[in-house]
Amino acid sequence: MSALASALEDYLALRRSLGFKLDRAGRLLAQFVAYCDAAGAEAVSTELAVAWATLPGGTDPAWAAQRLTVVRGFAKYLALVDERTEIPPVEMLPDRSHRATPYLYSEHEVLGLMAAARKLPAAMRQETTATMVGLLYATGMRVGEALRLDRGDVDLDDGLLVVRDSKFGKSREVPLHKSAVKALRSYAERRDELCPQASTDAFFLSATGTRVLYCNFHLAFLSLVREAGLRPRSPKCRPRPHDLRHSYRCVPVCMRASTHRS
Repeated sequence: MSALASALEDYLALRRSLGFKLDRAGRLLAQFVAYCDAAGAEAVSTELAVAWATLPGGTDPAWAAQRLTVVRGFAKYLALVDERTEIPPVEMLPDRSHRATPYLYSEHEVLGLMAAARKLPAAMRQETTATMVGLLYATGMRVGEALRLDRGDVDLDDGLLVVRDSKFGKSREVPLHKSAVKALRSYAERRDELCPQASTDAFFLSATGTRVLYCNFHLAFLSLVREAGLRPRSPKCRPRPHDLRHSYRCVPVCMRASTHRS
């Protein structure tokens, strides 16, 4: 193992001990270190960092800027123990991208999304997608948090959800409105009817009885947006699943709607 690879292990271990997951950053930095090793470099230089960040030729400037930002953090750590390290300047490959403007859903639009979910193929997919849309809007949970829920994390007697190992490794309890409890109980009953022998302990199931993948939920959500006739409000303001979190409020009517089956 090279000195840079060893230093990377220490860097990731330190950052993760502070609560950062660094899944993508870890993969990117491993690629960068492999690039440095292949070039015979024993220390990080700005030239190497920029050359790697802009691979392949013609890459999107925003993506190149993000890659360089990841290297910059690692270089700052290395500079504390190796004076040969060069930290890429912040003004080099600046990220000119802008955060998307949250698409704030109206209650009518959320109900439209849930109605569109009832037209998806496969009864389980309909139930899961409609209930998740209502839950995200009514609780402000992140999509990944809802997908990671196990059955033991859903306490319908006390009206609580337990979200485990979320952002920065933190866990929390999410109180549920009585209408949400009713909707989730209805979903659980229907889920067990459709899939009495699931292969996972996940609360939300896919059409095949497995835990729902984020990419599959995202694709399904895009189809709901089209079916419900939602349109971008600007080039930077498009309907996204995460914006249900920005829009959330305790709305009994949405959760009651999720219990309806056509």
